[in-house]
Amino acid sequence: MRVVVAEDLYLLRDGLVRLIEACGHQVVATATTGPQTLEALREWRPDVSVIDVRMPPTQSDEGLRAALAARREMPGLPILILSQHVQQLYARELLADGSGGVGYLLKESVFDADQFISALERVAAGGTAMDPVVIAKLLNSGPPDRKLQQLTEREHSVLSLMAEGLSNQAIGRRLFLSESAVGKYTTSMFGKLGITDDNDSNRRVLAVLTYLNEH
Repeated sequence: MRVVVAEDLYLLRDGLVRLIEACGHQVVATATTGPQTLEALREWRPDVSVIDVRMPPTQSDEGLRAALAARREMPGLPILILSQHVQQLYARELLADGSGGVGYLLKESVFDADQFISALERVAAGGTAMDPVVIAKLLNSGPPDRKLQQLTEREHSVLSLMAEGLSNQAIGRRLFLSESAVGKYTTSMFGKLGITDDNDSNRRVLAVLTYLNEH
């Protein structure tokens, strides 16, 4: 897996590179500013990139702007955003095109190496990886969506864990349910959300995007 890492803090950037390469993946480029990030994404078209929201020259949202610009030019380009804080607008913008291959993690999540690499690989495969804290923030803003109001409490719990990127098996372990029971909940949930795509991976992405975009 070819990875671009965009982070202006040397210690974190170096740590990310070492972690990613220790897990058998290749870091093809690093960047320390927003313009460098966009240039690297255009040149390498990586399998996935890890991008900090705040980067020079403005230290505001340079990294995110580079990521959004790259996805407009290269639809579906897998992007995993790292942020010190939950920025609701940033998360919504990233999810807005509905194509999947996106993630939004708080930097503290990087300290769990297995969790970070798992999220990186899910995003590279076209899935989603959202930090639970980000999900909670998004859910606490805006009016409730009618489709989501149709879900039972259990279906809502399944969908929330799906948004974190968990498989049916992992969701079952978390909720003390069998994998087949989780499958029944997801089938019911897809129906209520009006998601009929035959490809289960695509349906999971669509369900997560519905869950996050409409809050």
